[in-house]
Amino acid sequence: MVKPQSSHPLDPLSAAEISVAVATVRAAGATPEVRDSMRFVEVVLLEPGKQVVALADAYFFPPFQPSLLPRTKGGPMIPSKLPPRQARLIVYNKKSNETSIWIVELSEVHAVTRGGHHRGKVISSKVVPDVQPPMDAEEYAECEAVVKEFPPFREAMKKRGIEDLDLVMVDPWCAGYHSEADAPNRRLAKPLIFCRTESDCPMENGYARPVEGIHVLVDMQNMVVIEFEDRKLVPLPPADPLRNYTPGETRGGVDRSDVKPLQIIQPEGPSFRVNGHFIQWQKWNFRIGFTPREGLVIYSVAYVDGNRGRRPMAHRLSFVEMVVPYGDPNDPHYRKNAFDAGEDGLGKNAHSLKKGCDCLGYIKYFDAHFINFTGGVETIENCVCLHEEDHGILWKHQDWRTGLAEVRRSRRLTVSFICTVANYEYGFFWHFYQDGKIEAEVKLTGILSLGALQPGETRKYGTTIAPGLYAPVHQHFFVARMDMAVDCKPGETFNQVVEVNVKVEEPGKENVHNNAFYAEEELLRSEMQAMRDCNPLSARHWIIRNTRTVNRTGQLTGYKLLPGSNCLPLAGSEAKFLRRAAFLKHNLWVTPYARDEMYPGGEFPNQNPRVGEGLATWVKQNRSLEETDIVLWYVFGVTHIPRLEDWPVMPVDRIGFMLMPHGFFNCSPAVDVPPNSGDSELKENGMAAKSIQNGLLAKM
Repeated sequence: MVKPQSSHPLDPLSAAEISVAVATVRAAGATPEVRDSMRFVEVVLLEPGKQVVALADAYFFPPFQPSLLPRTKGGPMIPSKLPPRQARLIVYNKKSNETSIWIVELSEVHAVTRGGHHRGKVISSKVVPDVQPPMDAEEYAECEAVVKEFPPFREAMKKRGIEDLDLVMVDPWCAGYHSEADAPNRRLAKPLIFCRTESDCPMENGYARPVEGIHVLVDMQNMVVIEFEDRKLVPLPPADPLRNYTPGETRGGVDRSDVKPLQIIQPEGPSFRVNGHFIQWQKWNFRIGFTPREGLVIYSVAYVDGNRGRRPMAHRLSFVEMVVPYGDPNDPHYRKNAFDAGEDGLGKNAHSLKKGCDCLGYIKYFDAHFINFTGGVETIENCVCLHEEDHGILWKHQDWRTGLAEVRRSRRLTVSFICTVANYEYGFFWHFYQDGKIEAEVKLTGILSLGALQPGETRKYGTTIAPGLYAPVHQHFFVARMDMAVDCKPGETFNQVVEVNVKVEEPGKENVHNNAFYAEEELLRSEMQAMRDCNPLSARHWIIRNTRTVNRTGQLTGYKLLPGSNCLPLAGSEAKFLRRAAFLKHNLWVTPYARDEMYPGGEFPNQNPRVGEGLATWVKQNRSLEETDIVLWYVFGVTHIPRLEDWPVMPVDRIGFMLMPHGFFNCSPAVDVPPNSGDSELKENGMAAKSIQNGLLAKM
């Protein structure tokens, strides 16, 4: 008999499981000194192999899908239970400056008994030499306090007229790697300094007054300032009356008074169904997870296609890295090239969405559990938002002869989270559409990272946005890792990638009117061939095809990656940040699936001295891509030339890409969307009003 399982193999670790993993590793410490020195950087689920996931989905968890596994003579051999879940821990030893990786087995009883206080079993542990793990919020807070107490720093503040150190903001930034002085034998931070003007205004925009000319280097292992230099006295920018962003009079302004209420209702509830972390909506089904580094992860994406049943599309989708290089060669801005996922963690910096209207509609929230630096479990409530949105017209046609028209509203399912990394906010969204599309979108907002100017000075490499204040030019790059499985069951390796470019036909007998153009396909046969860039002039896109499945016209089924707006790094080939971010040199990379190839800059980009570690090194194997388990790495970015209108807040900028069916369906899935799917009758002030938006008011 199959035994019931409380956690799916892909469910994020529960708070109890995290506690068990930490207690197990602590107990395994060789001495009390070692145990006391342990700092816990990350505790995540060690994701099982794809066959284990298929077994769980086939026989252990609804909706039971035996078709996921190949048929065998005499029927399948079904085990009575699934393998135990495992946790993977990154542990930093504060005394020895060593980083280690531990694997801990978590049995069912360990996870649920007595609040999770029983120990698991250590499967393996290893020290990883010559690396520094991501920084932690606790370290940042301690660093700020240490810098503020440093006497030469206090003296430098007095020279600038700052007596109240409570107004000073010390933002620790990872050191990056610019020379051997940044080598990972020391754990380093190079803070940026800012100063507020009002101690009684906690919502004041402190980033409006950067303190320039001060060099600080902090040893984060021992929490001491090891280098300090007051290099140049730059006057503090005057208090800009437009600097704040709080409502109405609290920022010295008046809010608009002509914005009427907009209610989003769904009187019969949502169209999605949720069972644990499994989601079903409009023929789509998938699972969600969450990690401290990536944030939201989408698993086991499939579409239920009539009599063809459940058709897989992707095994795993997530944002695995982002890099923000600045284009000002002056100190300190030249060294601002943050790896916000690998050095800090997108998930660890996520928001609780329960207090605001980050999402509107009938919302299903998911909590996220994390470890803090000392091993305690912390929970971000309502961290992930799931809701439906009206998205305008899905399709429409009117017959000009009869005057009859058909129109359908588009509805999409959105899964999202939002994080803050220092001054910037990033919203990460996965949108699922009724016509089989999936859109990945990043929304950028928050506050600019600024520099101070001498009186009368301007900067070539930025925009003056207020007296004595400028915003340097910079770029934001994001990397989406997509472990594809187009029409592939677990264990099948029948995918390939084709590049499509539109070509203009040469003049001649095939093109006597000089109007002909066509789409030309090229199979990307190997990793080195598959290092590609966007080209809007040829409408370049890429199709992930199944080599064994055809549609009704005999064409191979597939999904295409359709780029949005994009860019490449605006830096010379010898730029220091490209040592660690060689993956930014191309918009598309393709690799065969390998379990340990997860992060394009390697697992530990913080102070990484190794050139091109990660994706740029893996592809040198030049493995075959002709028929395999395909992983796409799509790098997309935006170049930000700041405007006056980006101050004091930067309105949302959107970038992303689309995954679209290409020969996957025999006709458009949008044709069966009912005419009234977005229509509900409302009565207001005695007049009939049409509402074609959906959802209930978000919890405030």
